[in-house]
Amino acid sequence: MSHLTKKLGKADLLGVVVLSAVILVLFPSVFGIFRLNLIGKYLTYAFVGVSLVLLWGNGGILSLGQGVFFGLGGYCMAMFLKLEASDPIATKIQTTPGIPDFMDWNQIVKLPLFWLPFKSLTFTIIAILVVPALFAFLIGVAMFKRRVGGVYFAIITQAVALILSVLIVGQQGLTGGINGITDLKTMHGWDIRSDSAKYILYYVNGALLIGCVVFTRWVLSTKFGMLLLALREKEDRVRFSGYDVANFKTLAFCMSAVMCAIGGAMFTLQVGFMSPSFVGITPSIEMVIYTAVGGRMSVVGAVFGTLLVNFAKTFFSEEYPDLWLFLMGATFIAVVLLFPDGLAGLYDRYGKPFVLRRAARAHSKPKATEPNVAVATALESGGKHG
Repeated sequence: MSHLTKKLGKADLLGVVVLSAVILVLFPSVFGIFRLNLIGKYLTYAFVGVSLVLLWGNGGILSLGQGVFFGLGGYCMAMFLKLEASDPIATKIQTTPGIPDFMDWNQIVKLPLFWLPFKSLTFTIIAILVVPALFAFLIGVAMFKRRVGGVYFAIITQAVALILSVLIVGQQGLTGGINGITDLKTMHGWDIRSDSAKYILYYVNGALLIGCVVFTRWVLSTKFGMLLLALREKEDRVRFSGYDVANFKTLAFCMSAVMCAIGGAMFTLQVGFMSPSFVGITPSIEMVIYTAVGGRMSVVGAVFGTLLVNFAKTFFSEEYPDLWLFLMGATFIAVVLLFPDGLAGLYDRYGKPFVLRRAARAHSKPKATEPNVAVATALESGGKHG
């Protein structure tokens, strides 16, 4: 614990503890299973928010295509679950039993080769981590080696998100098309639709998210994190100091992609489907908004920002179905105008000084004399005077 406090700092460690208590204790004790599962879905988006704190907030690399990696992780998990749900007995009414239903509808009579490895859960977990990282590596090398950055990189990642979503929709027989991969039921025979499974998945999801928060905060406290900040402020100076800027940017991009993919995989497990609507431009921009509202320099703030925006979206859509889009727009404008540094900015301005003052006050208090020593001293003094 002392090592973790030294690495993260007391204020940051307090934020992680509060976040853990809210996710793992408060929400499960307050909300029923329906709302808890909904919050679990929100928390899967928070993985993307945390990744953007690393990439955009500290590295200055704005990606408007993080939905690509979220979708890749989600589709990898969905492919495994769909193959399990498409055993020959469950699909015996199809023209070709043993393949996903959308393939049968599109007159595909044999499972494509790239689907075959996803019959293994071990391969699927590896693919969730490796496929997005490899895709991010290819994009990063292609862009950063040519010193493409700033708004140009943001536009290119947006184009990649559009291309991938169009590709998924167009290949309906292989990907499920616009409907995505649906009707996911079990994982190794475990019914993921039951209430008990939803509770377990919620806690797994929360634990993974907290792990990503701690990992990201640790990364930012290392020399690599300091270099990311330097790249954001003075990239040319870092380059002239002898560092390979492209490699550092690519590594940060790959790390953020893996975090997004973990969130996508957990989304598939929590919600029970994956579709191209989570891969395109719109979800990617929404995820940037989550980070901006929470504070793009704070990993804990990004999680709370994600929760706040999605809570607001749910509340407005339920209570004011005809006005909720206008209310959401007004909320974003108000946050940008009143709290330009997001929720984390409010904490840094008011909460953090208070915590540090309390800690300094407690540290500066003189240590009380131990009772036994005080009594012995008084008796000895009394005996001498007597």
